[in-house]
Amino acid sequence: MDARPALFTLARVLHEHGLEAVLIGNAAASLQGAPITTVDFDFLFRKMPKNLRKLKAVARSLEATLLRSYYPASGLFRLMRDEDLLQVDFLGRIDGIRSLEGLRRRASRVDLDGYELLVASLEDIIRSKRAAGRPRDRAVLEILKRPCMRPRKRPLTKHEALQRESERALLEQIRRHLALPMKKRTHFLRKRIGLTASCL
Repeated sequence: MDARPALFTLARVLHEHGLEAVLIGNAAASLQGAPITTVDFDFLFRKMPKNLRKLKAVARSLEATLLRSYYPASGLFRLMRDEDLLQVDFLGRIDGIRSLEGLRRRASRVDLDGYELLVASLEDIIRSKRAAGRPRDRAVLEILKRPCMRPRKRPLTKHEALQRESERALLEQIRRHLALPMKKRTHFLRKRIGLTASCL
């Protein structure tokens, strides 16, 4: 899966509906040049009725399903689109981040096809992962804190970082599809007949 079209679309749709959100998590770290991968996008936004209406409009524009976490205190809203396995999480709060305003001030502004996307600073990403304390976050922390993570000669351009993220996401998607039962991962144009044959 190439992450660039998804990010370009997200930046455009967020701008069209006026929903202010900051990209955080592994996708943001990847855009900041970190050698990590992810299969989803995480955004921090201000959870208030006006923004929830905008979030519903974003879901309609993306032709995605908006899911609410079973545990209401988590403040998680997930957009899922089955056709391309797009998953976008919108969080009302993140451990280690005191205010959305402070996060916005420190965020980078990345231009994606003429639309601006706010991307959390690497320091804020590290702070949030350290506060979460989950094993997968601790594993990524080791990668994020390595001094060799940032090239000395020049930082990655946004397109190089997106390309690297896209390649990693594609490999992860292939791994997930190979884990499915054979019946679910056959070619969509062919129909199975028995155990050994297929037809168009």
